Amino acid sequence: MSTRRTFVAGAGGVVVSHLAAKQAMAANDKLRIAVIGTNGRGKDHIQGIMQQPDAEVVTLCDVDLKVGNARAEAFEKKYGKKPQVVQDMRRVFDDKNIDAVTIATPNHWHSLAAIWACQAGKDVYVEKPGSHNIYEGRKLVEAAHKYKRIVQHGVQLRSSTAVREAVEHLQKGVIGNVYMSRGLVFRWRPSIGKQGVVPVPEGLDYDMWTGPAEKEPFSRRIVHYNWHWTWNYGNGDVGNQGIHETDLCMWGLGVKGFPSKITAMGGKFLFDDDKITPEVLTTLYHYPGEKKLIQFEVRPWCTNSEDGASVGNIFYGSEGYMVIKGYDTYETYLGQKKEKGPSGKAGGDHYANWIKAIRSRKTEDQHGPVETAHLASGLAHLGNISYRLGRVLNFDPAKEKFVNDKEADTHLTRNYRKGFEVPAKV
Repeated sequence: MSTRRTFVAGAGGVVVSHLAAKQAMAANDKLRIAVIGTNGRGKDHIQGIMQQPDAEVVTLCDVDLKVGNARAEAFEKKYGKKPQVVQDMRRVFDDKNIDAVTIATPNHWHSLAAIWACQAGKDVYVEKPGSHNIYEGRKLVEAAHKYKRIVQHGVQLRSSTAVREAVEHLQKGVIGNVYMSRGLVFRWRPSIGKQGVVPVPEGLDYDMWTGPAEKEPFSRRIVHYNWHWTWNYGNGDVGNQGIHETDLCMWGLGVKGFPSKITAMGGKFLFDDDKITPEVLTTLYHYPGEKKLIQFEVRPWCTNSEDGASVGNIFYGSEGYMVIKGYDTYETYLGQKKEKGPSGKAGGDHYANWIKAIRSRKTEDQHGPVETAHLASGLAHLGNISYRLGRVLNFDPAKEKFVNDKEADTHLTRNYRKGFEVPAKV
């Protein structure tokens, strides 16, 4: 499975062409979609797809059969249909009756699963972060373009009518020259305690769950949700909830790539537990050539909000500032007296946008194209690398390498387990 050639051999045929995919869709009134990973965000994927008039979920894939079967039972009760349940995602990619997949696995699987799906001729909706490290994010972009797949990144706020309107105001200069953006992730994250090593529960394929990552002894500090707080599988909260905000920081500022200088500081201050990633983290991303700055802050416990935003973004301009709260609300304040400017509140449907782009085969129809998966996720990765190394880092955005810093470069990728490698040539 480490290369396209071995994947195609496993799939038992050639990669589905763009034309063949369109013909299959024309023959079937509804897009047939598989949801891979059904325990967390996957539940929202199921609901979101089943709300689309021209798409349906036909397969649920989960390495934990207990979870997958429970989700299938709930699905049948709600929708009156019985989905197929499989444990190994490779069976999904082998299935030529499936047009597209959504991926809601743990972070360490996102890029590889999406690349495999592209190689199998399937369109993809992949949860944030689109990558676990910068190397595999770039490979995902390459795979999407090579196989002409519609790869949608799960940054739902890009489909919010209010947020899109807010960014238009920023681009038109409503608050003047926008020189700084601030991302906020103030989420209540309690202690996970000390879990210890326990037997792998019945029904869980822990080897497949581990996939491309280094395999650790099974523990509840990892499966099912707490993997977020380990470097081996997750990326901390800046790489969890924070990807929505890193994406919006870059989008609203109008920067097209990575920063050239990064610094971060934080740590664990509250709990003596099994979390490895920092509870509190502050990061600065500097774009000196564009005279732009991104600030990002993660707080896990008792804290204030900032002008009503606790999870969101603030943009600072020469004529005022804008606060974006969550996924659907923005407010603008102008001048020294903070006079109220444009504001709005409205949501959107990111799944509907993905389906539209699949039908049109036009990446320009996408609100969350594959490039956002690489850039928004990569920004979080750069901040985490600076934190882990404890120093300011200089980065070359064109080469996507650190400047004369071999130690930092080792964090741009990982050692992949045999059979689960992200290929150099997709």
